[in-house]
Formats: sequence, C-alpha cells, structure tokens
Amino acid sequence: MNTISATKTDEAAFQPARRVNQALTAQMEKRALQWMAERAPKWLTSDQLTLLGLGAQVGAGIFYALSRYNRYALLLVILCLALNWLGDSMDGTLARVRRQQRPRYGFYVDHMVDIFGSVALMCGLGFSGFLHWPTAIAMMVAFLLLSSESYLATYTLSCFELSQGFFGPTEIRILLIAGNLALLRSPYSTLFGHKMLLFDLGGSIAAVGMFLMAILVTMRHTAELYRREPLP
Repeated sequence: MNTISATKTDEAAFQPARRVNQALTAQMEKRALQWMAERAPKWLTSDQLTLLGLGAQVGAGIFYALSRYNRYALLLVILCLALNWLGDSMDGTLARVRRQQRPRYGFYVDHMVDIFGSVALMCGLGFSGFLHWPTAIAMMVAFLLLSSESYLATYTLSCFELSQGFFGPTEIRILLIAGNLALLRSPYSTLFGHKMLLFDLGGSIAAVGMFLMAILVTMRHTAELYRREPLP
C-alpha cells in the first residue's frame, strides 16, 4: 500500500519540461505528424515507432559501411533515414494524440535510443571510407557533448530545446540525404584548390559547429542559472 501511494505521489509531482522547437521545418513537420498520428492504425504503438527509429538508424549505419563496396547502398541509407524520421518523430506525437503520454519513460528511452543510434550511424560512416575515422570520432564526441548539455539543461531549467538555432534533427537528416545524393556522383570536393573527401569537409564543419554550439549554449544556460541562484 505504501509503495503504491508513493508511486502515485511521485507521478503527480513530476512536471514534464517545456518543449521548444524553432527549427526551420518545425511547424510544417508538426502538422504532418499530427495528421499521420490521427490516421494511424490502432495496432500501431509509440513503442513500435521508437523501435522503428532505432532499427532504421542502425540500418543506416550498416548500409553506410556496405557502401564502401557498393556506392548504391547509399540509396538504402536514404530510405533508413526516412524511416528513422517517421519512428523517431512520430512516437511522441502518437502518444499525445491518444493521450498515452509517459513523460519520464518517453524522454529517457527516446534519447538513449538517439544516442545508441547516432553512434551506430557514425561508426557506419567511419567504415564507409567516405570520411576518415578522426572526423567520425570528432563528430561523435561533439554530438555526445551537445546532447549531454541538452539533457542537463532540461533537468535544471525545465525546458527541452529540440533544436539549436534553426537546426533540428530533421534538418540534419535532410543534409545527410543531400550529401548521400552528392556522393553518388563523386565522393570528393574541392576547397581552395585542395581536393578532399566531401564528407570529411561536411563532417569537420559539423563537428566544429557542434563544439561551438555546446560552448555558447553552456555559457548562456550558466548565466541564466546564476541569475536564478546568485551567490548571497
């Protein structure tokens, strides 16, 4: 009896963080996901969509690795990225439409899935030969650093920012799809007269951008928290 009472009290006291998404595609994506969730078959659950998102992201990593031997495997990567968008983006929307929210479970599982899936994707890129391992590792470290900051900010500020500036997960998928289509033509790019791997260039820009974003957001959130809790 005491355990049940404590659980109910704990659930009543928990307040989900406010969600903020200012990405370029946010409003259009929200309407599309709402439309699909309202028409989704009853047998489909948010947990199944979460598993679809994870499986698709791992699949994208596998097909990136296989593209080392056959470049047309990049087309399957694009398919996996589309399925990842469907699963990763629609699971929460479906739960909200059906009033089946599990805010703590959903937040924890969804973002652990994002981390494992993203690591699998970047490992696949490293094996693909379309970029060098140091670039893949730099992207992975930068992603994990930015993710850690986001989750800590969610806990301390009760505000979960799904996007950084105008970029969110959907914009990243769109850039990856565009990059894959460019790779089908040529894996190389020329910058200031120097020939280099296209994904080395894009990955380096992404890694530096994520590192800088993590530093800037950390400074902003530190200042905000200090204003809320100044020294006496």
